[in-house]
Amino acid sequence: MAANKTLNVPPAFVPSAAGNLFNVGTTSGAVGFTGANPYAIIKHIRLLNKSGGSVSVTLYKGATGGSASGTEFAVAGYSIPANSFVDWYGNARFDSADFLSGIAGSASAIVIEIDGEIGIA
Repeated sequence: MAANKTLNVPPAFVPSAAGNLFNVGTTSGAVGFTGANPYAIIKHIRLLNKSGGSVSVTLYKGATGGSASGTEFAVAGYSIPANSFVDWYGNARFDSADFLSGIAGSASAIVIEIDGEIGIA
C-alpha cells in the first residue's frame, strides 16, 4: 500500500517564456543502497491572474523547459480574466523525467499553485 505524503508546491509566477514550474526530481541513496525514484500525483492546479487585464496561459508536460506542440497540459492558450483564477482538478502522475512547464502572455501576472501527493515508486 502506498504511503504518499501531501505535496504543496509554493506559489510561483508562470514566466512569459517557456520555463519549468515543477519537477519531482530524483533520489540518491547511500553506498550499497539503490533508492527508487519519487513521483508526484498532481490533483489540483490554480492559476491566478493578479493583473488588471486578461492574460493567456499554457501549461506543458514533457521535457525540461518544454513547450512543444502536442504536449499542452491542463490549459492551452486559456485566457484568464483580470483579477480572477481558474482551477484544474485531475489525477496526473509526474515521474522524475516529467516537467511541468508553462508560458504566460505577460510576465509577473499569472501565479500557479500546485497541490497533490508525492510517493516513492
